[in-house]
Amino acid sequence: MLIGHNSFTKDLDLRLTFLLTVYLSNSYAVEDTVDDYLNRCLDGVNHKTKPGPESDLFSKCSKYKELSCCTEETTKGLHNSNSWLNFNWHHCGKLSPACTDFLTHDLCFYECSPNVGPWLVPHNISIRNERYKGIPLCESECNAWWDACRYDMTCMENWSKGWDWSTGVNVCPAGTTCRTFEETFGSATNMCHQIWGGSFNATPDNEQCMVYYFNGVNPNREVARYYAEQMVFKNGNPTNSAVETSTTIFIFLFSLVFYILHHYNLCNHIVSRTEL
Repeated sequence: MLIGHNSFTKDLDLRLTFLLTVYLSNSYAVEDTVDDYLNRCLDGVNHKTKPGPESDLFSKCSKYKELSCCTEETTKGLHNSNSWLNFNWHHCGKLSPACTDFLTHDLCFYECSPNVGPWLVPHNISIRNERYKGIPLCESECNAWWDACRYDMTCMENWSKGWDWSTGVNVCPAGTTCRTFEETFGSATNMCHQIWGGSFNATPDNEQCMVYYFNGVNPNREVARYYAEQMVFKNGNPTNSAVETSTTIFIFLFSLVFYILHHYNLCNHIVSRTEL
């Protein structure tokens, strides 16, 4: 008389177990969580696979040593090379010390920053498989960069492409003319956006934006977290805490239903035995 009922509850148990398995698999397979964005290094020839601490980093890159995507060897190399990654800043004559200093901080950011994850996009060239695009750089940093390099010389608006590489390093291509940064870019905002092909966007200082110069705790991590959270929610993926909370609630409800079903089944089993 209760065979059909027992068959039903067993089938329901199997279905609930299957649903739990699927749910947990999906919950823990979520990609692009906030932490995924915050624990990434650019996939480049000198970059580490994951950011981590370094005992020491050289000179202007030392501020990244608590959590870095570069090694001490890389930072020494970029400070001592006139053409790091075969790129020569001095393609229109020697740059001023102030401009060179700022470009060195920019290069430390490129090699060492662990906070570029939200802006990484595919870019398959010999020195890297990714690049960052659209990083919000504070207007004050752009203005300082502009002041440092304004009267220095260059022949290209976009330093990321279009060079003559026939000698192994970048040379001004035929038909271009060396002009001041001011003549080439026109403004600090344009320079920040154009010089590395859209890598940066000048952003008001009262908004979430990145800096090159800082002491102590790296403020760029919280900026990256802010944008990572926006991207995660935009993509419809839960944050890590949301995954954990929803999983806990689901397991609790599943356990409750499972207990009720088995308790109900046990009661029916006792009743069936008393009817025999």
